[in-house]
Amino acid sequence: MKNKVISGKTRLCGIIGDPIEHTMSPVMHNAAFREVGLDYLYVPFKVNQGELAKAIEGVRTLNIRGLNVTIPHKVAIIQFLNELDHLAEKIGAVNTIVNDDGVLRGYNTDGAGFLQALLERGIEPAGKNVVILGAGGASRAISFSLADRGAHLVILNRLLELDWAKELASRISHIFTIEVEALELNRRNLIRALGEADILVNATSVGMTPNIGETPVTFDLLRPGLIVFDIVYNPIKTRLLTEAEAAGAKTISGLDMLVWQGALAFEKWTGVKAPVELMREETIKALEKHEN
Repeated sequence: MKNKVISGKTRLCGIIGDPIEHTMSPVMHNAAFREVGLDYLYVPFKVNQGELAKAIEGVRTLNIRGLNVTIPHKVAIIQFLNELDHLAEKIGAVNTIVNDDGVLRGYNTDGAGFLQALLERGIEPAGKNVVILGAGGASRAISFSLADRGAHLVILNRLLELDWAKELASRISHIFTIEVEALELNRRNLIRALGEADILVNATSVGMTPNIGETPVTFDLLRPGLIVFDIVYNPIKTRLLTEAEAAGAKTISGLDMLVWQGALAFEKWTGVKAPVELMREETIKALEKHEN
């Protein structure tokens, strides 16, 4: 199926977000569909916040089989779905939709994808102190999964959206009967939180293409022994990861989370085991080509 022929039998999947130009999901999923011989096609759709309801109605009308959901729609999308998976309901964010004859069911594979990326590198978050930057949809999934695993969390978010962080911390504290702090993302709070941290997670879009010169944490706050996981995957190595590596910290790229959450979504749409390594290889090739 190297030269794919699109027909009336081809099933359509895609991703919605804004911006969407940077996404590598089409490369990853279309390679996976070809590899396992499925007559599926994956397409990116730029959808702004004001058009979200219309876009979801279009999913039903056009019988699109499934969607990934990215910034800024992971929380707002919930109101337009028919059903929510139990985990997605708890998290309060959706990154994957399955369409069964017009019935749209929301899932969240971000948290499981993040956790798998840690575990495959031999990092067990149970009992670890984790500082999470951001309180959007991805942060919600990651925070929930880490709390479920037994990690201790501090969530930092910019002042303009500090209420999001406080609501998220309150939600996790209530569900898991633990204490989760929510603080403004500023230098003073970073110094305090990172002083005791085992793992730092950037769950914001800071440093993402085209703003590759930006970083949410300055070099002087990074150190050996710290694990730095940046969920941004374009570029593969963000400024944060480059500087963390130079400071002697262990680093994990957002590529790992992207591939694992994508593999889980792929399996929900198709019922077929995802070719994870191929998805990783094809995404790396596309990102390297994009960067050069």
